[in-house]
Amino acid sequence: MKKIILLLLLIGTFNATAQDFKNRERIKALKVAFITERLELTSTEAQQFWPIYNTFEDNTNKLRRENYENRRKTDIDNLSEQEAKVMLNDMVSVENQKSKLREKFVADLLKVMPAKKIILLKITEDEFNKRMLQEMKKRREEFKKN
Repeated sequence: MKKIILLLLLIGTFNATAQDFKNRERIKALKVAFITERLELTSTEAQQFWPIYNTFEDNTNKLRRENYENRRKTDIDNLSEQEAKVMLNDMVSVENQKSKLREKFVADLLKVMPAKKIILLKITEDEFNKRMLQEMKKRREEFKKN
């Protein structure tokens, strides 16, 4: 319980400008602590879990960034129907790649931890993301008031 309170206090120090590298690193550290505590990872599980998790996160983030950059560069107003179809196919392809990454991720995790912990991981990630969004929203509102 003390760790959760400490984590919440650390989240309170989160700066709303998450684009800054230091803030992203701080968020990542908070996420690692949150996941480690929630999953109650043994030292053996942690040694095997984190390389798998980090590889999955890196690959997923890379796909997300590439997809975002492609969409950002597109002038939708001047896009032909054929170009739009190609773009849609690319978007579907990215989603399929993400799905394959998730399948591999789960298969790899099943080799090092029980399925129940993998489900708890997803729940924990969702909860962490929800808390981060709430904190950002709260800070944005506080900023608007001042």
